[in-house]
This record gives sequence, structure tokens and C-alpha cells, in this order.
Amino acid sequence: MITNLLRIVPALALSALPLASPAAAVSEPVHSRPVAKLVGADPTAAAASDVAPPAGSDVPLEVALAWVEEAPEGPRVGYSRGQFTHWNKGLDQADGCDTRKEVLLAEAVEAPEVEPRCVLSGGRWWSPYDQVWVTSASALDVDHMVPLAEAWDSGAAAWTAARREAYANDQGAPNSLIAVSGSSNRSKADKDPAVWLPVPADRCTYAVDWVADKLRWQLTADAAERDALTRLADACPTSAVTYEQVP
Repeated sequence: MITNLLRIVPALALSALPLASPAAAVSEPVHSRPVAKLVGADPTAAAASDVAPPAGSDVPLEVALAWVEEAPEGPRVGYSRGQFTHWNKGLDQADGCDTRKEVLLAEAVEAPEVEPRCVLSGGRWWSPYDQVWVTSASALDVDHMVPLAEAWDSGAAAWTAARREAYANDQGAPNSLIAVSGSSNRSKADKDPAVWLPVPADRCTYAVDWVADKLRWQLTADAAERDALTRLADACPTSAVTYEQVP
């Protein structure tokens, strides 16, 4: 998991999309978090097609968005968080840390002490959605970039239990799971970009990560979600998406 360092606080409207830097009083991390990556395709050739390849090199956000299939979201039937088993034992079965703790360790700007039973003490994290520093692991949530309920509505309802578990614990892409402040995660909840966005300075990165995650897991987008992402793509002309598709 790659260190996650540049994002911001909730915003419910898309009418204005300023991309200004955060207030000078906020001390940002020295190094930034890279966006999710795509490997191998010709961006020029990709722009000519609405069909997403399994993987590809950096392509414009607007092109990648065209690869996300549009489909309506019906009534949410049968969903519960228990349909997505998490947090599992994580990638390192020997360290005693579950997926959540492994994400916190990977994204710490200043590493915490790891005590027995993977209790984290100390450390320092940058919460990208609201651009604040967090110095307690217990004050952090690990957010699914595309929330579990949104994934359910976008295709995961038809998945096997094993695939939903893999989705809920995905550490195979840098931005599938994001360590953020608990307050910003509660504000986002299960909302898509038509309803919720982080603060303006993080919106381009957020749109890139959202589209990358939808493509990675072959999830659909409804019309309102696509319209919101299209406006973000227009406001973020230099943003590029990279992803690797899960079979």
C-alpha cells in the first residue's frame, strides 16, 4: 500500500470546483501520494475506444471515465456490511495485524510503535479528505474508496462472497483503502461523488481514485454519478488514471 497524503473535508455541491491549495495554516506532508496506476496501453489508442482494457498506462480522466459502464442503481435489496467480510488477517499473516492495521502502518507519515497484538501507539497520519494531521490510530478510519454499499449497488450484489471479501480487503492498489479521520469518513458514509466530495484541493485526486477503483473492480456508475465525475474531469484536465483490473 502506498503512502496516502493529499486530500480534504466534505462538500455537498458540485457547482463550484476551485482547485486551490489548502490554507497556509495547514502544514501538508512533504511528499505526495501517487495516484492509482494503469500499465501498458497506448493512451492515444485508448481514447478512441469506450471499452476499457484490463490495464493501461496513464490516460486522461475523461477517457478513463468513458470506460466505466453506465447503469441505473435499483433499490438496495439484501445489502449489509456483513456481506463484505472485513477486516481479514491482512497480507502478512505473521504480524498479527488485520487489513485495517496494515493500511494504517503503510500510510503513516511517522510510523507508530507496534505493540503486542498489533496495538499501535504514537505515529502521525495525514487525513486527505479534510487535510488534517491525526496523531492517534484510534481516531482514524480506513475508508473504502468506493463504499461497500455503493459497490453493492454497482454490481457487487451479484458477486460471490469470496470476491466481496477480496474487495473489502483490497491492498493490491494504492488507493482502494484510504486512512482518513473518522469525522470525514462519517461525513462521506456511502455517498458517491454526486452527493459528497472532499475539500476542493483533493477533488481531482479523489475523482481519479474513484474511477480507478470502479474500473479495477468492473463496477458501474449511474447517470448522476457520471455527470458529477464528468464535471470533475472538466475541472481536472491534467489528471490521469491508472489501474489494474481484478479478474
